[in-house]
Amino acid sequence: MIFTSRPSIFIVFFLIVLTACKNENNALDAENTINSTDFEKHLITLSSDEFQGRKPFTIGEEKSVNYIANEFKKMGIKGAYGDSYFQNVPLVEMNFTPDNEISINTKGGEVVLEKTTDYIAKTPYLDDTVEIKDSEIIFAGYGIVAPEYNWNDYEGIDVKGKTVLVLVNDPGFATQNPELFKGNSMTYYGRWAYKYEEAARQGAKGIMVIHSTKPAGYGWQVLTNTSSSGISLQAKDKNHSKCALEGWITDTACKNLFEKSGLDFDELAKQAMSNEFRAVSLNCNLNLTIKTELKFQNSRNVVGIIEGTERADECIVYSAHWDHFGIGPKHDGDSIYNGAMDNGTALAAMLETAKAFANLKEKPKRSVVFLSITAEETGMTGSAYYAQNGLFPPEKTIANLNYELLLPMGKMKDVTITGFGQSELDDYVAESAKEQDRYIVEEAFPENGMYYRSDHFSFAKVGIPSLFIKGWQDSREHGKDWAKQQVKNYWATAYHKPADEYHPETSDLEGCIEDAKLFFKIGYKLANEDSYPNWNEKSEFKAIRDRSLLNLKN
Repeated sequence: MIFTSRPSIFIVFFLIVLTACKNENNALDAENTINSTDFEKHLITLSSDEFQGRKPFTIGEEKSVNYIANEFKKMGIKGAYGDSYFQNVPLVEMNFTPDNEISINTKGGEVVLEKTTDYIAKTPYLDDTVEIKDSEIIFAGYGIVAPEYNWNDYEGIDVKGKTVLVLVNDPGFATQNPELFKGNSMTYYGRWAYKYEEAARQGAKGIMVIHSTKPAGYGWQVLTNTSSSGISLQAKDKNHSKCALEGWITDTACKNLFEKSGLDFDELAKQAMSNEFRAVSLNCNLNLTIKTELKFQNSRNVVGIIEGTERADECIVYSAHWDHFGIGPKHDGDSIYNGAMDNGTALAAMLETAKAFANLKEKPKRSVVFLSITAEETGMTGSAYYAQNGLFPPEKTIANLNYELLLPMGKMKDVTITGFGQSELDDYVAESAKEQDRYIVEEAFPENGMYYRSDHFSFAKVGIPSLFIKGWQDSREHGKDWAKQQVKNYWATAYHKPADEYHPETSDLEGCIEDAKLFFKIGYKLANEDSYPNWNEKSEFKAIRDRSLLNLKN
């Protein structure tokens, strides 16, 4: 018996090793099909003037979605909807015309705010005309209600029918206190989207976020470039559950308004850093009319799928938004917002990762979805729709891996994890990064709240562990200071501007290729195991995931 069992054990061991080697070679061969030649072809095409800045509802959408679908088809990746790659997303294109000036009568005299220079005003209401009449103006600190931090900026004041002014970011950044909120790292409470939502829950008629460049993470021009238009999901209530006014005001204009109202803006902003702060009325009213041109139509998400061999009812989702801002205000004689880095490089990387999966001789056990999303730039609308109407329910979606803002600055030593510490997906990144002789690091500017500013956030909000990674901080050839300067230059000169173009002579795509391979490595492992990565204990999304998985068990 002993004699015959040893060969059996040896054979079983040999077969296990042979299978592992076969799987490893299968993955490596597929990964090596990712290359800069194909990547650059995608990037040049998608960011060309011919695609007119890839704005939804334009010829740029037609060209973009058809290009992506055709690439999926050439790879042999099936359309997710029978013979179609397109998920219709019911949207409304909105073009806003607010008053050129707002005149506010204060106890210190009239204050006039000029459109674009001092303020930006939009409305989510799907109405031709929205009027704000005699709406009392309230300063509501940071506009946050966070019981877990014993924080309520709306305590003791009724803002129904009123307009609130709130500070951008959250008190953690303002105080630099690591024990307050998340210190220097912006929480969702610091995002303008949350502030709009909370003001609506409080019954406010309008809300204006007070812009300051450092806590916002971007300059005023980034907002004014896109202030005249927006995109919304079609809503049965015509979005009347939201505030009628959603806007911004410069800190300079705000200080003047406070001064004329007999208030010290700097002192009140300082007081707002404490949970003992209570909202203050400026004792003046806002009157404003916003006219909106509405265009109801569908846009499209582009969705391809590779079906799993064993657990086809479970999936991972790769995502990258295809949209940008189209044709807009001129800068240096150029009006086409090409969006080469935002998000052409990311689209190219996703297509290359998709190609690698398509080239696997043995397909993964779980299904793999490739999702190119509309209307990210106007509030992550396309991903929000998919998250609620996905191919797979949230409890069957293992993870989302989102591509965003890959910069062509060569190979990097680091893998920057935006939202570092949120989920167990960090461990997957660390393992795969090690294979590339790279290390993981948290984002350099967590105060910008980037984890809440791209499509992965739509997945996180329904409980799906979501990952946002890229090499951004440590150039193999030039070091950290050089990389930091490249990122800084991009934010200052190209982000959301016509200057976001691809320049082959000054670009090095090899780092983007490594990132695409990294995404493949991580997704390949997730697609071939049977475990569920979860959020970490302190993540605000863990409870949502736990509930969905509990429902699955029941």
